[in-house]
Amino acid sequence: MEVIYSMIDMLFWVLGVYLMLNVAYLAFFGLVGLLPLRKSKKEANRYRKIAVLFPTYQENVVIIDSVKAALKHQYHGTFEIVVIADGLQPGTLVTLKELGAKVIEVYFEKSTKGKAMQFAMNKLDGEGFEIAVVLDVDNIMSDDCLTYLNASFDEGKRVVQAHRVAKNMDSSFAFLDACNEEVNNHLFRKSHAVLGLSPALIGSGMAFEFAYFRNLLNNIGETVGEDKQLDFMIAKDKVSIAYLDDVYVYDEKIENAKVFTKQRTRWIASQVEFLKKYAFEGFVQLFKGNVEFFNKTLQTFLVPRMLLLALLFLLAVQSFLNPFGPTKEFWMSLFISLCLTLVIAIPRRFYADKRLYVALFQIPRAMLGMVIALASIGKAKKSFMATPHSSKPLEKEKYLIMPLEMLIIPAIIFGILGFVRGVSAYKRVQDKS
Repeated sequence: MEVIYSMIDMLFWVLGVYLMLNVAYLAFFGLVGLLPLRKSKKEANRYRKIAVLFPTYQENVVIIDSVKAALKHQYHGTFEIVVIADGLQPGTLVTLKELGAKVIEVYFEKSTKGKAMQFAMNKLDGEGFEIAVVLDVDNIMSDDCLTYLNASFDEGKRVVQAHRVAKNMDSSFAFLDACNEEVNNHLFRKSHAVLGLSPALIGSGMAFEFAYFRNLLNNIGETVGEDKQLDFMIAKDKVSIAYLDDVYVYDEKIENAKVFTKQRTRWIASQVEFLKKYAFEGFVQLFKGNVEFFNKTLQTFLVPRMLLLALLFLLAVQSFLNPFGPTKEFWMSLFISLCLTLVIAIPRRFYADKRLYVALFQIPRAMLGMVIALASIGKAKKSFMATPHSSKPLEKEKYLIMPLEMLIIPAIIFGILGFVRGVSAYKRVQDKS
């Protein structure tokens, strides 16, 4: 039995060290992300011709509203709105053309965003475009977005990621998703840019040197995560990605658990795909001095945050009853550290909105959705799991009057300490009886 006990103890310690490295990575970039980034440059020596791409899969309503908004965008140079139409109705195609958008129809037995963009880029080759901007079907660009993107290319950048933010926060789940988006921006984009590392591409709000993007897409292959594949290809080329923290692209947030689970299924499948594909090569690239590629590989080893939060909570609870592995102080410290990391990664303005505190009650549903998504990743390889969209107006954000997170942090700490004291008191009573 002692051998079995030793093995169980060792397994808990291995799990503990792995999760500790997860939390350490997130906490480090959480703190770095508090440092400021320089403001984006707006002035440019010349204004390049831009293709604004809307890859669209069976979205016949929202694409019309998005194109209307994009056509009103102000830019001193020339730009064209290009709708890559996969499965759109004939009436929608006619309306888009009448509005002034260029429509490129695509047909695939198994649709992917990467294949659609590859086809469109090859069609557009030779039309004088110098920059390709990729937007989701529901995205709206902030004022002067294209002007700022153009200025980055004036500085010699070849790939640029704008700051994607929530377009709507009209349900508790949408608000929670908006928080998650900003946590991602803080941990994987702004903090990396502060250190001079490339931010993670997010799938939209991206701008590329036209010829370079076309070359990337012609070598992308079939994948459920084209943005992650592009990330690794760009890192391997040792091309740095710029991040414009103050240039926004507004994106619709998910309103319910069902759509959340569907989207996360695709995301987790993508992470697993690239973990298998690049785990070994990441270390090879590190020895070649390619830190960017290695960092992208490390991110594939991270447990998705909702699952990490749930797992650490369960491990902290079981540590009061389980004699094996790390102590309860170890598990509690990891859980608290993760909570604090998430607290500082959420923008201050969110703390002034009471919807944040209502949205917190959606976390258990989100955790359950992640568990279901983890068990369903096989579906993402068999079919194109596009996230459904609706036509949402751009919501004006409320801004913070005072930094209320200074109150939230102690509240979390005291809440957890109260829980620990309660469990300890219960154990003492049980021991006496």
